[in-house]
Amino acid sequence: MSSLVFSGHDTFHCRQFWLKKAYDYVEHKKSFTDPEASLDLGVGKNMVTAIRFWARAYQILNEDGKPNEIAQKVFSDNGWDPFLEDHGTLWLLHYMLVTGSKASTFSIIFNELIKERQEFTAEHFIALINRKDGDYNQNTLKKDFTVFYRTYYADFKASDIEESFTGILTEINLLKKKNRAFIDSDGKSKNREIWFMERGQRNEIPLHILLYAVLAKHAGEKSIGFDQLYNGENEIGSVFALSKEGLSVVLERFAEELEFGITFSNEAGIRELQFKKNLNPLKVLEAYYEN
Repeated sequence: MSSLVFSGHDTFHCRQFWLKKAYDYVEHKKSFTDPEASLDLGVGKNMVTAIRFWARAYQILNEDGKPNEIAQKVFSDNGWDPFLEDHGTLWLLHYMLVTGSKASTFSIIFNELIKERQEFTAEHFIALINRKDGDYNQNTLKKDFTVFYRTYYADFKASDIEESFTGILTEINLLKKKNRAFIDSDGKSKNREIWFMERGQRNEIPLHILLYAVLAKHAGEKSIGFDQLYNGENEIGSVFALSKEGLSVVLERFAEELEFGITFSNEAGIRELQFKKNLNPLKVLEAYYEN
């Protein structure tokens, strides 16, 4: 098992414009370790570390600290969507966060936890981690789970407005919350936060973004089985919490609506996505933003 990565963000979830800040900062040949980084970025010193962490977690910066090609395409001043005004970009960032290697909580929740249960708590997440090899600080895991839900969920009743409205991915409405009453060991009635994420159709996700996600993992392959796409690690069924019906609809729409030479075969009980030619993932994204 590859090593899991928790913390590194100083409990700050990624704010709306932090990735653009990080991109511009590095493009100006500046370093996050510079004594003036806090002043240059316009944030507190503890947030400088968080911005650097999220830029790597969202795969905006490579291991060498330089922006990669997608970052340049999206976040340059004349880029596709530097200020994240298009929902397709938010779904793209969601994919890059979950499939990256710097924020294990997100990968584990989408690839494992929501397959075990559609409703879950911080305790369910921590129990899942504890079943794995490794000895992880329980308080760190709890804080990481808090950062996870603040990324996707805006709590309009929270007293801290700054914490409530700035999660970068809240607008894609993936995560829901409800409070459930229970009786504690002292016989007192209390409420417990229950988080839930149903696997569904996700018709709101642009097809080009979903196709990019397929090609990013399967570039050059001629066919991919339905079960792999539905349940495989970092596949679109897992990352975007698609139901089987939802995935079927997506694959059918790939063939019917996109002019990329794609077919979806469903014969003799074998369902698979087939490609007549090699497709460049970045070219698929370019086609989306051109339109």
